[in-house]
Amino acid sequence: MSENAFQFAWFQQSPAGFDPLPLAQSLWRADQMHGVAVSGLLARALEQAVTEAGRTELVPARYHVDLFRPARMITTTASARVVREGPRLVLLAAVVEQDGEVVARAGATFLAPSADAPGEVWSAPGERPVPPPAEVLPPPGEHHVPIFASAAGWSDNFADHQNTGRHQTWQTAIPIVAGEECTPFQAVASIADATSMVTNWGARGVEHINTDIDLALCRLPDSNRLGLRAADHLAADGIAVGTAEVFDSSGSLGTATVTSLANTRRTVDLSGGVEPRGAV
Repeated sequence: MSENAFQFAWFQQSPAGFDPLPLAQSLWRADQMHGVAVSGLLARALEQAVTEAGRTELVPARYHVDLFRPARMITTTASARVVREGPRLVLLAAVVEQDGEVVARAGATFLAPSADAPGEVWSAPGERPVPPPAEVLPPPGEHHVPIFASAAGWSDNFADHQNTGRHQTWQTAIPIVAGEECTPFQAVASIADATSMVTNWGARGVEHINTDIDLALCRLPDSNRLGLRAADHLAADGIAVGTAEVFDSSGSLGTATVTSLANTRRTVDLSGGVEPRGAV
């Protein structure tokens, strides 16, 4: 096995860009990269552009990714630029390219935090999601296979969760680039792709492939450990929309939405378990 097989990250940086490591391989096809890795690389580029603009006081509030071409398991580049800058916000755009062709793009809004408004506003009733109990979690900082709950309780046995129950997941974000720490924004931006897993996973497996990721945040996660819980799933004529609530150990912090296409000819059937790559 190559040295890269032991690297616990999505990419290894090289003179030509970023070489995907084995963990970046999708479950859809062996030569395809999953959206978690692509989204993480876009978030890293956006965060670097904000730092280079000298606006580190701002926090990410909106993040949108278009996954319009399958990213392959080949050398990849990522870049970002500031589109507009104002006293309380910065708008940015980013792209991921392979062989000179754009395979994914992202837009982001970073906002200046301030004091909360004093007036009361309606919010959805009901219990907010919480992390799994401590007895099913590894120690903080230790990487692990994503943990799911559904009609079955929390576990990392994917076969248990091939059902029609309300899905949720708890994950520790994998570093985007080997040798670098995964920042809270990189963590939530990459794990947001797993919205497809909690909203599109049912009794026959994952039968939809997401074409985008929309993430809206009121604050940054408190660490690189966070979760998603399905809030809704709507489908008609082969097009599905899934929305999940994003939460960490401090509470809920936003929503993530994916638009997906039916992909029944390449259904990801998880009834027999899954190799622990960590993402579709």
